[in-house]
Amino acid sequence: MKKSRYDTGKGGQKRPYVRQKENRSHTGEETGVRLNKYIAHTGLCSRRDADELIKAGKISVNGKTVTEMGVKVVRGDVVKCQEKVLRKENKVYILLNKPRDYITTMEDNKNRKTVYDLIRKACSERVYPVGRLDRNTTGVLLLTNDGELTKILTHPRYNKKKIYHAFLDKDLTRNDMEKMVEGLILDDGLFNVDAVAYPKPEDKKQVGLEIHSGRNRIVRRIFEQLGYNVEKLDRVFFAGLTKKGLSRGKWRFLSQKEIAILKVGSYK
Repeated sequence: MKKSRYDTGKGGQKRPYVRQKENRSHTGEETGVRLNKYIAHTGLCSRRDADELIKAGKISVNGKTVTEMGVKVVRGDVVKCQEKVLRKENKVYILLNKPRDYITTMEDNKNRKTVYDLIRKACSERVYPVGRLDRNTTGVLLLTNDGELTKILTHPRYNKKKIYHAFLDKDLTRNDMEKMVEGLILDDGLFNVDAVAYPKPEDKKQVGLEIHSGRNRIVRRIFEQLGYNVEKLDRVFFAGLTKKGLSRGKWRFLSQKEIAILKVGSYK
């Protein structure tokens, strides 16, 4: 029989009916974790990308392919991506001051030096570079297994600030500085820098640029468009992180404060 909103207590008085609490899982998870969140916590990818994997039928839970959104998993469930078991792992955040002649990838079939060679002994977790610096560009590089944070730091919508120190083959003119701010037509569309200045006014071959774009080789392409050759390029700032106190080729783990800043987005 359907229960009334009220039941009768002692003395015949009516009192609000209160549903008995369901037994909690011994793991402390009453309702489980959404599948896309679980996948993101394994470091495989962001939640948004996890949704795409689910829709594509590439994710299974306990041997059954899952394609609908909103599915939840609890401790003990076996989650796989195309037969690879996904497990939650500790999040790792490594800041590297990248030297020249290292490529920003974890493996290279041409046997070139990679940034992974520099941080190989840092942790047992598999970490990945956030964005890329080309082989001859030095400076601030973040490596992590946090897929969600990687998405935030690299997606154009979030507009994370980057500052570069460029060394040119000749003096940069004021006129060309104005062109950079107003906008240049490149092969992939219009682009303008947010700010440009001479770090040392007496040396106009040295230029500081602030941008928010993550387009491939964008700084070098800007100068090439204007007829300059970039002899050295160093990224000195990325989303609030700097290489202060970190010599070239060295790395360190981020502090909890730095991690919080990246996640909250205090810096752009």
